Amino acid sequence: MAIYMLSDPHLSLTADKPMDIFGARWENYIEKLKNNWTETVSEDDTVVIPGDISWGMGFDTAAEDLTFIHNLPGRKIIGKGNHDYWWQTMAKLNRFKEELGADSIDFLFNNAYLCEDFIIAGTRGWTLEANYSEDDLKIVNREAGRLRMSLEAAKKLGETTLGAETVVFLHYPPSFGGIVCRQLVDVMHEYGVKRCFYGHIHSVNPAILDRFADDIPIYCISADLIGFKPMKLNKFQAV
Repeated sequence: MAIYMLSDPHLSLTADKPMDIFGARWENYIEKLKNNWTETVSEDDTVVIPGDISWGMGFDTAAEDLTFIHNLPGRKIIGKGNHDYWWQTMAKLNRFKEELGADSIDFLFNNAYLCEDFIIAGTRGWTLEANYSEDDLKIVNREAGRLRMSLEAAKKLGETTLGAETVVFLHYPPSFGGIVCRQLVDVMHEYGVKRCFYGHIHSVNPAILDRFADDIPIYCISADLIGFKPMKLNKFQAV
């Protein structure tokens, strides 16, 4: 029973949003994703997907994409990305998955999940700017509040699960080009988070990405940057 992760599948089985305009690595990406997933993930495993699941604008146009995810092996924990316009309240999301019969999907939204030796927490995050506008500052502060709620839920789970590591999954990077999202990183420090995974970034050489947000190791798991193959989450080892 392993934990895997992969962000930004950008499914468009109903919406007309071909991803191959972003380069050759996106050619036949849905087939690559399906084949790699089924070869890697078993029904007893869990896959965390922190955002940009579907190009659908609403439940009607996202339904086929969520059904595709549901039909892949394993449990899925899904977070919100900047392109997930179909995302609604938790009550509506749960009703949506029930109508689809997608019982293998759970939503990461102001909450946390215990999975084997890990506690999965997170939120969407927000775009990075050296100086936030007033509107952006309101959004990033709200996201920091959501992360705090998620980590509070993780803390409660940790009280009954000795030795479980809390791992944060964001959609946006917490640090990029040396610019750190101070609001989110400070919350991670407060709760002793040791690792953070994120998506959002595409079509770059991973070697240029920031490796740390302050002293917290961060890793990009966007589907195209990890070969459309879910990456296994291993136990933390201090360097």
